[in-house]
Amino acid sequence: MTDTPKQEHATAADELAALSTDVADRRPQALIDAMGPQTESQETGTSLWAGALQRLRRNPSAIIGGIIVVAFIAVALLAPLLAPYKPSTTEWANEITPSTLPDFSPEHPLGLDSFGSDFLTQLIYGARQSLIIGVVSTLLGLAGGALVGGLAGAFGGWVDTLVMRFVDILLSIPALLLAVSVAAVMGRRPEALMVAIAAAQVPVFARLLRASMLKQRGQDYVLASTSLGLRHRTVVMSHILPNSLGPVIVQATLMLATAIIEVAALSYLGLGAPDPTVAEWGRMLVKAQERLESDPHLTLLPGLCIAVTALGFTLLGEALREALDPKTRR
Repeated sequence: MTDTPKQEHATAADELAALSTDVADRRPQALIDAMGPQTESQETGTSLWAGALQRLRRNPSAIIGGIIVVAFIAVALLAPLLAPYKPSTTEWANEITPSTLPDFSPEHPLGLDSFGSDFLTQLIYGARQSLIIGVVSTLLGLAGGALVGGLAGAFGGWVDTLVMRFVDILLSIPALLLAVSVAAVMGRRPEALMVAIAAAQVPVFARLLRASMLKQRGQDYVLASTSLGLRHRTVVMSHILPNSLGPVIVQATLMLATAIIEVAALSYLGLGAPDPTVAEWGRMLVKAQERLESDPHLTLLPGLCIAVTALGFTLLGEALREALDPKTRR
């Protein structure tokens, strides 16, 4: 009996499917390696930030940095609950002598400082002071840099040239020297520290945002938006600027670590709050120099707090940069 046309068609389809499977199984290994395994973001179609969060969870540096940052923020916010005494309390000043300090005790686990204040309380409230000044100064620097860099990146031409020459002048001045100059002019108060540190950060954020916006201006979606008749302001504010903020946000995380170090440096130079009993890690380092040989913990503990906190923000910022950058994406 001869096969019917329908049976012949089914047989040909089965042979074609078998041939396709055989060809797929014989793909060169080099081609398979070049294609690479599908990532989780490719399979599920996650967004850029969702994919970055998934990569951060698998990055040991990000985990360590995140733990340090969360612990630092928790200590700063919960200082009234964690500290055994009120800050700047000097009721034990009569126990201090020019050469010695009282030993550690259950009432004072880390002893007293040179002013007769509980040292553990000063360390805890020092985290709050560093966090407030560091975050506010970074936000001010980010706002100023975004304004300057946004103008240069949006308009270009003579506006870009004029703005960036001003930024180059600021960059030619060392950041710490610029911060010292601003703080010296404004006086010794926390607001002066914030403005001084922010002034040193403005040129960094400005150049970064300008470069990111110039890169986005050359993308195809900008050309398409312009071809559709959208106004330049709409294209900049709705498309170019939002897509340029990723590197700036990452840089803000790194600059926060620098801000905490600069807060300590300016306080160390005597440009902080005039009250010597105010809890601030940099000021604690200054006064502890007098007792470095007899009581080294007064110097080591504030310095360790500054170093560990800056390390945490740096690790988290670098991990976030790697997670968002396709060239270094893991």
